[in-house]
Amino acid sequence: MTHRTFGKTGWQVSEIGFGAWGIGGGQWGGADEEESMAALHAAVDQGVTLFDTADVYGDGLSERLIARLRRERSEPLHVITKAGRRLSPHTTEGYNAANLSAFVDRSLKNLEVEQLELVQLHCPPSEVYGRPEVFAALDDLVTAGKIGHYGVSVEKVDEALAAIEYPGLASVQIIFNCFRLKPAERFLAEAARRNVAVIARVPLASGLLSGRFTAETVFPADDHRSFNRQGAVFDKGETFSGVDYETGLTAVERLRSLVPEGASLAQFALAWVLSHDGISTVIPGARQAEQVRANAQASAFAPLSADTMAGVQKVYDELIRPLVHHQW
Repeated sequence: MTHRTFGKTGWQVSEIGFGAWGIGGGQWGGADEEESMAALHAAVDQGVTLFDTADVYGDGLSERLIARLRRERSEPLHVITKAGRRLSPHTTEGYNAANLSAFVDRSLKNLEVEQLELVQLHCPPSEVYGRPEVFAALDDLVTAGKIGHYGVSVEKVDEALAAIEYPGLASVQIIFNCFRLKPAERFLAEAARRNVAVIARVPLASGLLSGRFTAETVFPADDHRSFNRQGAVFDKGETFSGVDYETGLTAVERLRSLVPEGASLAQFALAWVLSHDGISTVIPGARQAEQVRANAQASAFAPLSADTMAGVQKVYDELIRPLVHHQW
């Protein structure tokens, strides 16, 4: 497993991390806790050192499973979490010092630690990025010793660019994959200039870029890939990266011709993310140990060639760009 520097924190983290939304069970059609634990252990076995979770994943279950992992393993791990989506309604005004402190206290308990290594605002409303008092509250939590660092998880590139203007910001988590190329135009370079870590999330476009789905695939009713395609519950960009499912399947078939011999489409998609300067880590989700092991192998791939990168760009420009580029 190759390691990269995580921005101004100075951490050395695995370039392939673990996205822990799925092991929380909610919005992914349920999850088996022991199967989830097997996936977490497989990640550590493969050299994964960064685990990304959130207080709302399974109403804290994801955080508690990672706490259990730490009890059962001795390897040094970096665990980062998120706060804000417990707000109901999810409003700009809810991002205040009192609420953030309460969310942090809850995650401290779930993760069984005295300090959270890094807390990310969890895709807050766009207006939050224009409120310095929110980031001042995070600075206060650092001063108080409750958190070590803070960052943001964003929906839009414009939000990411606004967030990195705050000097205390350590990281930005953003959707970046073969179906979401906009961050590479300006944001990655700007984040690198400010020494801000970049976490690439949804790298497999909710599984579309695994190449396992077909037009006949049926998702459970409680899986966001079934109920959120049009953004019924949260931002539709979280589901298949906002790409129309049928169009996504067509694009996947075109991408297959670019995959090197011996690699899977999922590994190719992860290698594509890692071929970009400015990426600190990529966090594919997985609920099964074999998925984790296959994902981790992408770290051994050489950066993709210029011709291959151009091929992905061509598929994006012709099929995907008109659907997503202007929205996020």
